[in-house]
Amino acid sequence: MLVTLVGPNIARSPAATDSFERLFAREYPRVVAIARRVLADPHAAEDVAQEVFVAFHRGHDPDAPFAAAWLHRAAVHRALNDLRATRRRTGRETAAHALDRPVLAAVSAEADPAAAAERSESRREVRAALSQLPERSAAALALRYAGLSYSEIAAAVGVKPGAVGTMLVRAESAFKKELARAASL
Repeated sequence: MLVTLVGPNIARSPAATDSFERLFAREYPRVVAIARRVLADPHAAEDVAQEVFVAFHRGHDPDAPFAAAWLHRAAVHRALNDLRATRRRTGRETAAHALDRPVLAAVSAEADPAAAAERSESRREVRAALSQLPERSAAALALRYAGLSYSEIAAAVGVKPGAVGTMLVRAESAFKKELARAASL
């Protein structure tokens, strides 16, 4: 039997590799869609999806019954973490600029003035409001608007399917309040 070593002391058989490839083919588009819904950036969403699949592959059996839910939840959490990190980095860069200190970060395509002009103000407000919500609420909204069913959201967030509707209503209410609060500033 041929065995492939994956990471430190983790062995995978060809059958497990085939199972992972099937899981990847089946779930990759949805994982990217979830991350894209949160980040509004297709390239960053693909990076998040790759990181999520690598993390899953390193630590879990691809035939595990929780595989899809784990991937969906991890995609939301990773995307929200990236969104928060971007917000913190932007705050640091703005503060550095205000103090007239040079920013030592490389200029990326994301910082391009033409690309920044193309982004709509409403999308920035939505992402900012989403990043202010509790993680579970933001995850539920992101998963729902990425097209997941209530049962898939329940599995990803770790609640009973019957509780998803209420969770979404509360999350949407909190989201609207956060948007209104941000607009009043």
